[in-house]
Amino acid sequence: MSLEVLSSNLSFGGKHVRYRHRSDVLDCSMELAVFLPPAAEAGPVPVLWWLSGLTCTDENFMQKAGAHRLASQLGIAIVCPDTSPRGTDLPGEHDSYDFGSGAGVYLNASQAPWSGHYRMYDYVTAELPELLGRELPLDMTRQAISGHSMGGHGALVCALKNPGQYRSVSAFAPIANPSQCDWGRKAFSGYLGDDQQVWKDWDASELIRAHGSDHELLVDQGEADDFLHQGQLKPEALEAACQEASVSLTLRRQPGYDHSYFFIASFIDDHLRHHSAALNRD
Repeated sequence: MSLEVLSSNLSFGGKHVRYRHRSDVLDCSMELAVFLPPAAEAGPVPVLWWLSGLTCTDENFMQKAGAHRLASQLGIAIVCPDTSPRGTDLPGEHDSYDFGSGAGVYLNASQAPWSGHYRMYDYVTAELPELLGRELPLDMTRQAISGHSMGGHGALVCALKNPGQYRSVSAFAPIANPSQCDWGRKAFSGYLGDDQQVWKDWDASELIRAHGSDHELLVDQGEADDFLHQGQLKPEALEAACQEASVSLTLRRQPGYDHSYFFIASFIDDHLRHHSAALNRD
């Protein structure tokens, strides 16, 4: 088995297991977490990928979101990758919270020295599904994807760039138009270079505007989110792009909620049910 078990805990009748493995795509050792519902004991179950935000690891969602109870009942596995390569120690990698370690942005870097390791898009969309589908009772013909903040951006981009791979997509407070915000411009210029036309291929709002989508997008955004008011998230850009391209978007603006996992825990059940309906549709 290519997966080394780091820890295993029972949770609502299922199992929360943390693994370590060697990633060829990222050229480093990676850790991740998987929640397997009780139904996995009888055979492969559908999969919800959760992509976390800046500074997070696999542990944030699994410990704070409160998703295991309903996922157990619905028979859905949850896979939480890490947010970026680890242990590479590239020059400047640990200098800031919004670039480098903890900030992989779920893209394929093209600029040195990042291009040798920072290929989180290929890791999430190709390497991990192949590995986990081979090693665990997961049905990779039934995948869904969701995430928060930087991970919300990643979930949208992965779904938009891979029509047919994911049956559903949702996001919490995604960085919806990264080419037009400080976080995104910093990451894109460092990982992708200065050609802003290249950036558009990793920007959910631009992808929708250019290519549309058959997905019914579900997005929750807290109205008391400091990053919203700083102009980092730009849900209005996503909304405008969906309107222009006739893409179905349910954008729920939640009064009083911030950017924290209290926000995610408050609405995660709605997202799980959204994905369950798609994952179990014939």
